[in-house]
Amino acid sequence: MAQTRIAVIVGSLRKDSFNRKLALALAHLAPSDFTFEHLRIDDLPLYNQDEDGNQAPAVKRLKSEVAAAQGLLFVTPEYNRSIPGVLKNALDNASRPYGQSAWAGKPAGVIGVSVGAIGTALAQQHLRNVLAYLDVPTMGQPEAFIQNKEGLFDDKGHIAESGKQFLQGWVDKYVAWVKRHND
Repeated sequence: MAQTRIAVIVGSLRKDSFNRKLALALAHLAPSDFTFEHLRIDDLPLYNQDEDGNQAPAVKRLKSEVAAAQGLLFVTPEYNRSIPGVLKNALDNASRPYGQSAWAGKPAGVIGVSVGAIGTALAQQHLRNVLAYLDVPTMGQPEAFIQNKEGLFDDKGHIAESGKQFLQGWVDKYVAWVKRHND
């Protein structure tokens, strides 16, 4: 059975990131023919258009990893009601030079977790706006604005039973979205 490679981009650099934990847990809900590869974004230089003709090795690596994937999974926190700068920087670096975006045409899912009552709703909306410009077909429904509460994860780091049905439904729709865009 052929593997479907998913590039996972977590918008948090924090060691104990809730969003990294969510990304790892979601992979356990996906079918066995889906492989999730977490991409590194913490070593990217700040985007500078002057460097478009001579991109840094870290940027070339990111672009290569995105190009090799059949789908994208963005798992982002919300910073000041938007996406984290490190995530925007990754999007900008891998979309340049103009006309050579690694993101274009890759089906994506957007999700995130936060301690706030509305989860990462505003960050997700801002990210969707950027992805629309970058020609990334992004799954619209179901939306998932996850609040990190006691019991979201079990002691092994997987989604606990209380949230498993909802998140399994999200993952199932995401898998179908990726497959539909790769047929």
